[in-house]
Amino acid sequence: MYAMRAMKQYQQVSLEARVAEATPHGLILMLMQGGLERLAQARGAIERGQLAEKGELIGKALGIVSGLREALDMEKGGELAGNLEGLYGYMTQRLLEANRSNDASILDEVAGLLREVKSGWDQIAA
Repeated sequence: MYAMRAMKQYQQVSLEARVAEATPHGLILMLMQGGLERLAQARGAIERGQLAEKGELIGKALGIVSGLREALDMEKGGELAGNLEGLYGYMTQRLLEANRSNDASILDEVAGLLREVKSGWDQIAA
């Protein structure tokens, strides 16, 4: 019990340190990676029949997508920002549907879209 609590505390401190040192670009990548992880965990929760956990994880994924959407600079981002806003809106609708219907295939769809966007951000870093 103590070891698990200590490990969670260490992970939290490690995450806070990475966030404090990250560039804006790095923060976006961290959000996207976190979203992909929550989607995979939610898929597993559906497969195990853990519906309360599924709802919590989809809620976290929705929060991440919302954060990505809010981070868009619509003035400077032009058409690309507008396209991403539409995509994030679509992802939000699909996640709500996945939560209602317990449909893991919808989570896979959203994860695929998020991976595609993330690959573009990965290219920028390279």
